[in-house]
Amino acid sequence: MKALLDRKTVLIAVIAVLVALVTLVFVSAFGSSGPVTGVANAVARPLKAWASSVARTFEGIYGSIYKYEKLLEDYQDVLKELAALKETAGEAAELEAEVKRLYLLLDLSEKNSGHVYAPALIVTPSSSNWSSSFTINIGSDNSEIVAGNGVVTEYGALIGKVSDVGANQSTVVTILDTTFSAAVNIGDSGNSATAKGDFTLMHRGLLKLDHIEGEYPVLPGDTIVTSGYGGVYPPGLVIGEVVEVFNHPTGIGQYATIRPMLPLDTVLYVNVITAFDVAEQ
Repeated sequence: MKALLDRKTVLIAVIAVLVALVTLVFVSAFGSSGPVTGVANAVARPLKAWASSVARTFEGIYGSIYKYEKLLEDYQDVLKELAALKETAGEAAELEAEVKRLYLLLDLSEKNSGHVYAPALIVTPSSSNWSSSFTINIGSDNSEIVAGNGVVTEYGALIGKVSDVGANQSTVVTILDTTFSAAVNIGDSGNSATAKGDFTLMHRGLLKLDHIEGEYPVLPGDTIVTSGYGGVYPPGLVIGEVVEVFNHPTGIGQYATIRPMLPLDTVLYVNVITAFDVAEQ
């Protein structure tokens, strides 16, 4: 805005001021009358008009500059207030999410009164093509977890098991990993089987259902839950549902693929089962 005060305008203002000063000198020296004073007044009159016009222009420009700067200050204040409101809204959203997580954990604990849970946050997903794992933000210094503990989602679905415990962080292998295996039941049919990770299926987000035993057919959509056999996991933890059923290449028996209840890469918060009532088995 201040660039409007170019050199030409400033020059005219300077000339006007000089003429006014000259006029004052002549008036002082020769009085208010006389040919010299008349000439000076005649010359000064239009320049005085220009000076007044320039002065008004200056006033208008400076007034516009002041208004612009005031608007800019008000705009900056509004931006600060908006940032503060966004921060407050973000804190409120985080608080709401935390309340929801606590509610889900309470609900999970009420449904499984014999289970003891350690809430955790996934801080690092798996970055390997050869395994499926993630890192959680609890370890031996801030929890009671140990290697082999089952890990479930906020809704109680089995997602993996603790494989390595550090001081403040631990590694969890997911149910897709080739090292995972669990004794399971197939829906309400009474059929039993083994759910286990498979390298080929892992990259498709699936795991394998094998060693199927029972008199009822396995069908797509059947729910797969832990049986509790062997005492590694408590019974009743949902792993996923059957996607497809196949005959073994040997011609003896069947196997199937299982889709986890949730895409594993969408899970952020988990609960580690640090203890459970063995009597439930």
